[in-house]
Amino acid sequence: MIITLAGVPGSGKTTKAKMLSERLGMKWYSMGDMRGKMAMEKGMTIDELNELGMKSDATDREVDEFQKRLGETEDNFVADGRMSWYFIPHAFKIFLTVDPKEGARRVYEENRNATASDEPAYASVEDAMERLAKRAESDRARYLKHYGVDYLDPKNYDAIIDTTTMSAEESYQKILGLIDEKRRIG
Repeated sequence: MIITLAGVPGSGKTTKAKMLSERLGMKWYSMGDMRGKMAMEKGMTIDELNELGMKSDATDREVDEFQKRLGETEDNFVADGRMSWYFIPHAFKIFLTVDPKEGARRVYEENRNATASDEPAYASVEDAMERLAKRAESDRARYLKHYGVDYLDPKNYDAIIDTTTMSAEESYQKILGLIDEKRRIG
């Protein structure tokens, strides 16, 4: 089984993917981590890399081609990335959402004391909320431009989970339940 997790900033994609990988004994691939590393290697934040990506798909191409090959050559893994559902269409596709303020709080708290990050330095939760909203819209516009798809369209996913009021463990358990159900149904 291949499981993809997509979602909005701060919804818990990476956290849940890592938890699933450990629990299910599957490999884990993070497209966001790959892009973040790419940004840091270029001396940029992820937002600056995304801005560059509006001019050319070159900033996305490496990660996108990797995902496509991965879906064609491997099985039994978890991938988190906004476009993983698209490049690995036969996966069990889960979308995580969160209230923008809660998502911003999570991202702000996680990155507040980070020494090396592709995230910009946020002055406050409100600053994070504003910047993350711009990032989500930039991602949406970039994917519409390059692929003609809207990653926010619920029709793209097998399941949608709102993590706003859930702890990491609660949303993780909900995902496990959906995976178990998918395996039973086939």
